Amino acid sequence: MLAQAANEPDSKSGTADRANKRRIQTAFDPATKVRIGMISQAIRSRAWAPAVGPGVSLDKRDNANGAAQARTQKTIEPFARYENLREKGLWLNIPGPADTIDQDRHGIRSALADVGVGYIGWSHNIFANNQLPNAARSSIANQLYMGQNPTFATANFMIVTYDLSRFGIPDGQIVVGAEQQYWTWKSPGPDRVGLNTLAYYQTFFDRKLELKLGYLRNQNEFTGTLFGGISGSNMFALFQGGMSTNPAPTPAVNLKYNLDDRLYNKVSVQRSISPDGPYAQMAENPSGLNWSTANAGILFVDELGYKSKAAAGVPDTWLRAGVGFNTSHYKNLADPDQQRESGNNFHYMAADRQLSQSDAEGAPSRGIYGGFSVMGAPPDLNRISRYYELRLYAKGPFDSRPSDLMALVATNTAWSKFAVDAALAKGQLVHRDTTAITGTYTAHLAPGIYASVGLSYIHNPTSVTHTPQTEHALNLLVSTLIFF
Repeated sequence: MLAQAANEPDSKSGTADRANKRRIQTAFDPATKVRIGMISQAIRSRAWAPAVGPGVSLDKRDNANGAAQARTQKTIEPFARYENLREKGLWLNIPGPADTIDQDRHGIRSALADVGVGYIGWSHNIFANNQLPNAARSSIANQLYMGQNPTFATANFMIVTYDLSRFGIPDGQIVVGAEQQYWTWKSPGPDRVGLNTLAYYQTFFDRKLELKLGYLRNQNEFTGTLFGGISGSNMFALFQGGMSTNPAPTPAVNLKYNLDDRLYNKVSVQRSISPDGPYAQMAENPSGLNWSTANAGILFVDELGYKSKAAAGVPDTWLRAGVGFNTSHYKNLADPDQQRESGNNFHYMAADRQLSQSDAEGAPSRGIYGGFSVMGAPPDLNRISRYYELRLYAKGPFDSRPSDLMALVATNTAWSKFAVDAALAKGQLVHRDTTAITGTYTAHLAPGIYASVGLSYIHNPTSVTHTPQTEHALNLLVSTLIFF
C-alpha cells in the first residue's frame, strides 16, 4: 500500500519529484512495511528520511515528508500496525483490535504494541431453554441435555502475544492465554480457571513451513469452518478421539507445510486428552498445566486442505480432510469388563464454498455459502460413531447489516451400536441417532459486540437413552460475544 501511494502519478511534478518518488518506493520494501506497522509513531517518522536525497534542504525535506505522509494516510488502515500481534496458526478468525469495545482507548494498546505486546480478550455467554410444554424439567444434578432446564454457560478468554520478529525470527511469536468457564449444567465440564494456551510460533523457508508448539488447543488448529468465531461445527466426534479443546489444552507440536498459497498439509503430535472425555480431562487437570492424565497417550493428526480467500469474482473456498490415530487406552464399549485397549482413530472431511457474492468489489466475502462435514470413529471405542452436518449461511445478508451472519444447520449424530445394544439389554428406551435443525441470526451490534438468537429442534436430545418426555426439544438459543 505504501509503495502504491508513493508511486501515484502527478502531472505537475518535475524530474526531481519523480526521482524522489522512486526513492520512496524503493525505501519501502516488504520488510520495512512490517516494521513501520509495528513500531511507534516517532520511529515511523524517521523511517521516511531515506526517501529524500542528501542534497535537499531541510525545508524541502519536511515538505516532501509531509506530502508523502498525507498520501499514505489515505491508504493505511489505522489498526494495521497490530496485525502482526494477532495469534498466528489458527483457522479461528478472532477479530482484530478494530473490532473490540476498547480499540485503542487511552493509548494502552499502542503503548503495548510499541514494546511488541498484543492482546485480545472475549466473553462468550450462552442461554438455552426448551420451549416445548413437556420438557421433563429435573433437578440440575439430574439434567440430561442442554436446555432441559434453563441452561446458562459462560466462557471468558484472555490471550497475550509477544512479537519475536523484532529480533529477526521470521513471524516469531509467543502466545499465553487463560480461560474461565462456568455452566449451570455440569456435563460439558466442571467450572474452571486455567491455561488456555502457551505457545511458540515461527515460520521457515519464506513461510513454506509453519511451526507451533507448546500447550495448544487443536480444536482451533484443525477442521474448522468458514463461520468464523461466532458459531461452527460440532466437533465432539473429534474430542472423544483425543483432540485438545479450549478448556483442555495439551502439549503438542504442529507443523504446517504450504505447498503454495492455497494447498497445505498440517500435522500434529499431541498429548491426547483423557480417553474418558473432556469432562474427565478437566476434572483431573483443571489448571491445564499437567503434562498428562490417566490412560492418555499420543494423538497423531494429519489434515490436507485447500483454502482460497474471497476476492472480486473469486469465491471463498475451503476443502479439508483429516485423520487421527490415538495410542490412549480406551474402554471397550462392546465388552466394558475387558481391559482397556489402544488403537482408537477418527477421520473427517469438510467443505465450505461461497455460492454467491453480494458485494464483489467492496466486500467480496459477503454472500451465501454452503458446506458440509462428515466425521467417523470406531463404534467399539467411541459413543459417537458418525456425525453428519449440512449448513447454509449468509455473511452480510443485508446491505444495511454487512457484518451480520444468518445460518441454517442440520446435523445427525449416530451413536455406537455397542452402546445402544448394551442399553437395550438393560431394558432401557434407546435411540440410535440424534437429529437437529438449527437456525440462528447473529447481529454485529457495535465494534466488539455480537448478539445471536435462534431456535433448534432436536429429535432425541439425550445420548443413547431417553424417556417419552425427553424425546423432543425445541431450544430457544440466545448468546452474546464481546471482544475487548
